[in-house]
Amino acid sequence: MFRNQYDTDVTTWSPAGRLFQVEYAMEAVKQGSAAIGLRSKTHVVLACVNKASSELSSHQKKIFKVDDHIGVAIAGLTADGRVLSRYMRNECINYSYTYESQLPVGRLVVQLADKAQVCTQRSWKRPYGVGLLVGGLDESGAHLYYNCPSGNYFEYQAFAIGSRSQAAKTYLERKFESFMESSRDNLIKDALFALRETIQGEKMTNSICTIAVMGVGEAFHILDQETVQSLINEFELVGEDNPTDEAAAPDQAGDADTGAATPADQGAAPMDI
Repeated sequence: MFRNQYDTDVTTWSPAGRLFQVEYAMEAVKQGSAAIGLRSKTHVVLACVNKASSELSSHQKKIFKVDDHIGVAIAGLTADGRVLSRYMRNECINYSYTYESQLPVGRLVVQLADKAQVCTQRSWKRPYGVGLLVGGLDESGAHLYYNCPSGNYFEYQAFAIGSRSQAAKTYLERKFESFMESSRDNLIKDALFALRETIQGEKMTNSICTIAVMGVGEAFHILDQETVQSLINEFELVGEDNPTDEAAAPDQAGDADTGAATPADQGAAPMDI
């Protein structure tokens, strides 16, 4: 994909004031399999779609534990996400060793954004081709941040990134006002509903999705497959009688038609696993 002479170097501005290499890195995030995050006052839930490059291979891990109070879900180039999660883990260990307390989530997110920004300002580096949903819990409550390859970061009540994430965002936008008062189980259920929107045409099973949760008095952990499957079974029974799903059916069909023609769904690259 070659546009013009302004996209050969990350430090070269186009006359329109754009950095094309950074935009290409953001496009890599859109082509990755979907990741979703939600938070309430006391809990944070991260969910992702597991996508294998072939039927003979296993899927790549897309949710990482950083510390007992922080976890990340990624979309885009998995190798970059693994490196950045290791950097975050080291920062948490160093802070805990120095100050004997847990690293505040917002401070870690700023450090991560600064690390990503440096790669947009050095000609011998490339931007990280991964988006990270950082969920965490500290003294100020539950937090959910999105870190962009451009070095920007945003705090959200709920957010979705990756392939076909727009359908999940539509669901989250309809429901987000109730998330702050949601219980742990309801938050997980909403995460599964949103995740289902991104895998249109596929049967939802515990083999194609991963759910992680943390909260007050509950350290970050990834739910085992049996628990996820039992939640999915309950979720599908609810889905049959859910009037909001019926109302959203035309929109979902439109998204499916659009998704079938997007480059993100054609020729899954290694970053898509």
